[in-house]
Amino acid sequence: MPSQINEVLLNEVLRNHVKEKLRRGEVIASMTVRLVRGIEIARIAKTAGFDSLYVDMEHSSFSLETTGQICIAALEAGITPLVRVPGVAEVSRVLDAGALGVIAPHVQSADEARCYVEAAKFPPLGHRSAAGPLPHLHYRSFPAAEADAALNEATILIVQFESEQALSNADAIAAVDGVDLVMIGSNDLLADWGLAGQYEHPRLRDAYAKTIAACRKHGKHVGVGGLASRPQLAAEFVRMGARYVSTGTDLGFLLAACTAKAKETHELNRQ
Repeated sequence: MPSQINEVLLNEVLRNHVKEKLRRGEVIASMTVRLVRGIEIARIAKTAGFDSLYVDMEHSSFSLETTGQICIAALEAGITPLVRVPGVAEVSRVLDAGALGVIAPHVQSADEARCYVEAAKFPPLGHRSAAGPLPHLHYRSFPAAEADAALNEATILIVQFESEQALSNADAIAAVDGVDLVMIGSNDLLADWGLAGQYEHPRLRDAYAKTIAACRKHGKHVGVGGLASRPQLAAEFVRMGARYVSTGTDLGFLLAACTAKAKETHELNRQ
């Protein structure tokens, strides 16, 4: 019976497409949600071909209710919903609301990474508390032992490197059991060095090389963040071994498309 329960959870109900693609060595395309509060954004992201979206609660005024609704819509659409939380206190709430993973900003040490693991994972790996039937399980009730194990396996934890201190602890952080992926926040890292906006600076390439090496050593993955305006540089880091790409925000995509269309129309004046 337990094996049958796990089969239902993992194969019919509980699927993390990001984790599945990472296991196959494929590159993940993710979009960031900061503007659109309607659940339609989940279906748009899926139709556009994204593997994942993440609701950015760190840099938006989104409520937990709005975040949960978008996450549930993403689950139904077959796209992996993640949430970048403002801090560790929000982790269990966004996971209970429908997120299938958390992006932890400004992690600078192994101890900080372990705090996020403890909040995101059920025992024995962490201390996440039981919340009853969850949207990830279609609100079905399953024996706790099997459900908790399946949720632990499906839930992805991404920590962000955004400072020199984080880089100096790259090996120790990547070694933390329960951390799945390290995403470099390129903008904040450059700002921490006093090099804001200098994307081509060799220190950024060195940071990616160091992080990729540490993650390979410990069987983890690397993500590219903050390079929506530098797709060629993001592609370079993918060739180096990064596998998760944060491609940009809903606001950025909307503004770019609107700007291009307005320019196209105004150019009719010259014809």
